[in-house]
Amino acid sequence: MRTAVVHDWLTGMRGGERVLEALLPLVPEPTIFTLFHSPGSVSAAIESRPIRTSALDRLPFAGSHYRNFLPFFPGAVERFDLSGFDLVVSSSHCVAKGAIAPAGVPHLCYCHTPVRYAYEQFDAYFPRDRTRFFAVKRRLVERLREWDQKTAGRPTAYLANSSAVAARIRRHYGREAEVCHPPVDLEFFSPSDEPRRDFLLAVGALVPYKRLELAIEAAELARAPLVVVGRGPEGERLRRRAGRSVRWAGEVAREELRQLYRTCRFFVQPGEEDFGIAAAEAVACGAPVAALGRGGVVDIVRDGAEGVLYDEESAGGLARALERGESLRFPVEEMRRSAERFSIPRFRDRFGRAVEQLMRGQSIRR
Repeated sequence: MRTAVVHDWLTGMRGGERVLEALLPLVPEPTIFTLFHSPGSVSAAIESRPIRTSALDRLPFAGSHYRNFLPFFPGAVERFDLSGFDLVVSSSHCVAKGAIAPAGVPHLCYCHTPVRYAYEQFDAYFPRDRTRFFAVKRRLVERLREWDQKTAGRPTAYLANSSAVAARIRRHYGREAEVCHPPVDLEFFSPSDEPRRDFLLAVGALVPYKRLELAIEAAELARAPLVVVGRGPEGERLRRRAGRSVRWAGEVAREELRQLYRTCRFFVQPGEEDFGIAAAEAVACGAPVAALGRGGVVDIVRDGAEGVLYDEESAGGLARALERGESLRFPVEEMRRSAERFSIPRFRDRFGRAVEQLMRGQSIRR
């Protein structure tokens, strides 16, 4: 048996790539199909597999400006030749789920989210006051949304990374999806005996929908230092807004990230995430989470147990949640037990069972 694994692009190790890395050993003889691949940008476990790229990957500046080719993504993913494969698995947050499986071949889509900027988060990705050719981009995204909905029936079945994403799949695609949370390496991300220090921690790509400017403002209101881990196109703008109490760590080694989780006072998440694996890693290390109470974080954090949730999407809302959190206790042992829901063995069992059920022609169920 051979499996075609379709992933949107391979340009860095983020949450979606961690899931891809985890699912590859669970399917027979996987070959990866992806729009773009920057060699060396993802883990050795992914790089060691056969990787086939689209024609777009051979265009000038594809490596550094691949997002500029967005109008051509749907056509490119549809042109992947998946003949000769017995199973198709798509790992999709953009167009991968639109790949065309051969007749009679089951297609399992692990959906990280329906295209964020084609639905709820267009304004977050393309702020009118900072977006050139705003009207043109809006029309292009509308066309992408039309294609995305038209091709929602291509996968045989869906797995969603959170209950929030399962709800989006139901709302935008008219399809049902079972939840299969991304895996967290609990052997690595674990608590220590070191005392917690007086700093806040934010982790993630520096992109608009993360709303990291709210973390900066909330840290100022709380008069607490903030450490930001990650890089991205919003970096320069965010640095201009930040004061001296913000430390920009950039990309860090896993060991340093774990140390930050282990010693921060709170992990903060001011934007809505599809799942938010960094929040799950923080909980695994015993760090309480202060997060906007929408999206995937509600699968990770119960208010008052693993952290504090708030409703008002503002710096003030986050600052007040931090103040409330200071009066609560977050026992490390209970945090750790809670994180067991996201263990690697649980992911393997749930995903592997879904593949088996699909190959037998059964509906996917727990």
